[in-house]
Amino acid sequence: MDATSTSTSTAKVEHESKLSASLKSRHLTMMSIAGVIGGALFVGSGSVIHSAGPAAVLAYLAGGILVVLIMRMLGEMATSSPDTGSFSTYAERAIGRWAGFTIGWLYWWFWVILMAWEAYVAGKILHGWFPSVSVNVFTLIATLTLICINFFNVKHYGEFEFWFALIKVVAIVCFLVVCGMAVLNLWPTGEVHGISNLTAVEGFMPNGIESVVVAMLGVMFAFLGAEIVTIAAAESKNPSEQIVKATNSVVWRVCLFYIGSIFLIVALVPWNDPLLGQSGYGSYRRTLELLGIPGAEMVMNFVVLTSVSSCMISAHYTASRMLFSLSARGDAPAIFKMTRAGSGVPVFSILGSCSVAVFVALINFSDTLRPKDVLDVLMNTTGMIAMLVYLVIAFSQLKMRRKLEAEGKPIRLKMWLFPWLTYLVIAFIIACLVTMAFVDEYQVLVISTGIASIIVALMGVFVHQRALKNKAA
Repeated sequence: MDATSTSTSTAKVEHESKLSASLKSRHLTMMSIAGVIGGALFVGSGSVIHSAGPAAVLAYLAGGILVVLIMRMLGEMATSSPDTGSFSTYAERAIGRWAGFTIGWLYWWFWVILMAWEAYVAGKILHGWFPSVSVNVFTLIATLTLICINFFNVKHYGEFEFWFALIKVVAIVCFLVVCGMAVLNLWPTGEVHGISNLTAVEGFMPNGIESVVVAMLGVMFAFLGAEIVTIAAAESKNPSEQIVKATNSVVWRVCLFYIGSIFLIVALVPWNDPLLGQSGYGSYRRTLELLGIPGAEMVMNFVVLTSVSSCMISAHYTASRMLFSLSARGDAPAIFKMTRAGSGVPVFSILGSCSVAVFVALINFSDTLRPKDVLDVLMNTTGMIAMLVYLVIAFSQLKMRRKLEAEGKPIRLKMWLFPWLTYLVIAFIIACLVTMAFVDEYQVLVISTGIASIIVALMGVFVHQRALKNKAA
């Protein structure tokens, strides 16, 4: 009787600590296609172009090449061992538990704060449509509404993300078609055509190479999100196959959506157009206006609202799964690895992640704090996490590849020119981090993130040492 009860209890706990595998192939395909299309592309690219000129396309090219190589490394590890903790799990295996702990918690922090920022952007757009309702109210409503999606079976998240992502993809494809016609002088209306603006105003690189380097350091953060598919793939029936597809398609996705669209924008819009440098205006909106597209502001506001909504539910999903993985490895309280029986939903991880976003959203209602200032400070702590994630992935792949080869295990998806290209990526990222320390615009970011990383790493060492003592006892 006791043995049976123990067996039943154990089975229940195991069931309650297992995620569902109900994401479909089309869900993951659309996630992989739209993973790199966020609000930073639609809105943030304008200020980059305004500061670096037409040469901004080189900054996006450098960031694109880096993310392609990083995704190849991550794909190599993920196909060998699919895991919802993705690179955090691989860092633990390859570098040490402290590394997995550190990068896992920093990555979780990145997404929960980004969730709050996306809600604030959504609130501003909705307030513009309905001025009688406060931005604060819309921000809280957006936060509470969108995070509810992740309390259902993961297939519902997949469906929402599929349709949100489809809108983004259709919008950017239409943008590419219209701008392509304008470049070829086939668009019948508007003020701009051809590619004369690439060099017409003070040349291709009007503000010098320094402005391009600064822009490059900024745009690299915009690419973070492509790796989400390696986390989500763990909740599909054939994760390795899905990861291979996503990794192989990242090249054309980055080239088409980012580099292709930015090239068309700098070809059509003068880089010194004052509206490009206006905060929140958006390079896509300005391009459509100059092409004579009616209702350009409304169209782009709808696309951006869809984009930030997509990013918000993805951020919540990613944060909750990373917290689940940390808990499963003993790096977070055990309650966060429990899942709802039948659906495999990590309810407590979802609650833990969304509570931070709701708290930040509630800051909007404070009479003494300016919400945007608070969000800016919090976002500054996340700015360099993308670079640290890339660096950890590169070091992990370097060690795991050698371990797999030593064990004679087959490697389905291999990093190109190993180990030299991996070494080059590591050197490039370190050079970027060092450069950022000497650029006024990024010094506060480097210091704040560096201090946060050291604190989290020390916490990881403490947790690891405590686990070893408990095991020895």
